[in-house]
Amino acid sequence: MRQYTIHTPYMVGEAHFYSTEIDGELVLFDTGPATPDALVFLRKQIDISRLKYVFITHCHVDHYGLAADLAEQTKAEILLPRKDAVKFRRHGDRLAHIERLLAEYGFEAELTREFRKIVENIKIFPLPPERYAIVEESEIPAKLGISWLSCPGHSQSDLVYQVGDRAVTGDVLLRNIFQAPLLDVDFETFSGRFRNYNAYCTTLLELAKLRGCTILPGHRTSVESVDDTILFYVNKMLERAGELKKYSGAKSIRDVVGQLFKGSLTDPFIIYLKVSEIVFMQDFLAEPGRLKDSLGKIGLFDAVSCRFEAVAA
Repeated sequence: MRQYTIHTPYMVGEAHFYSTEIDGELVLFDTGPATPDALVFLRKQIDISRLKYVFITHCHVDHYGLAADLAEQTKAEILLPRKDAVKFRRHGDRLAHIERLLAEYGFEAELTREFRKIVENIKIFPLPPERYAIVEESEIPAKLGISWLSCPGHSQSDLVYQVGDRAVTGDVLLRNIFQAPLLDVDFETFSGRFRNYNAYCTTLLELAKLRGCTILPGHRTSVESVDDTILFYVNKMLERAGELKKYSGAKSIRDVVGQLFKGSLTDPFIIYLKVSEIVFMQDFLAEPGRLKDSLGKIGLFDAVSCRFEAVAA
């Protein structure tokens, strides 16, 4: 497996994508961001005329950004997670639901309008490829000896791909990073919000299956220990949840954001990210036993038990 590192214009900084050959066929995992420089870089690094398959871990711009270009310029089969396909098909419904959620949390129509403008900017959120297959419905992964794990929490669609003892993990396992859980409609029902916290607790059981694998992350350096990465994330979650408890008397999430950041946040998308995180923490505080149970099942609860009990009390 070969790693490629490309600069992105986003807060995440550099991103990684990967290629390998399976039975003489060139396979790509993620693409890098949707920028002209990234496309030039990708074309210099790999012979796209030989490209056979492109697997996307999740459809955030820094990971799937060039998928549409590759679908147009090559004959490669593009494979997307199922829930990302739903997201693309029901884009308008999705945005309308997020706007309603933000309104419920106390934000004015002006902010929700500005948020929609940002999300509808194809330079930031590029269009999906015109042709693609669904990973979970395709026979291609099994044919290539590639297995996948559904690991939602950061987004609804996160997939981890395993090729032998190597695992391409996108944003699911990142060293010393708390991956922002994104507020969104539930793509299964379109009748309520997606419960990132519940999903992450289930994902912990899947991540434990990657022990012993070589982790190939989407950002930063390689991950030496799955357990250490999980514990960093959980400790950071507990730390932030503890801070959030100080604002339990706030009337709305908008008020929490205002008190936490003293009115310094003005970018609608940054506000959306912070709201997403606060909702995630509130869900934990409402049901801490769910996290405790998952950590116990994978043998990691004792490592955080003192901090957990202090926050969850």
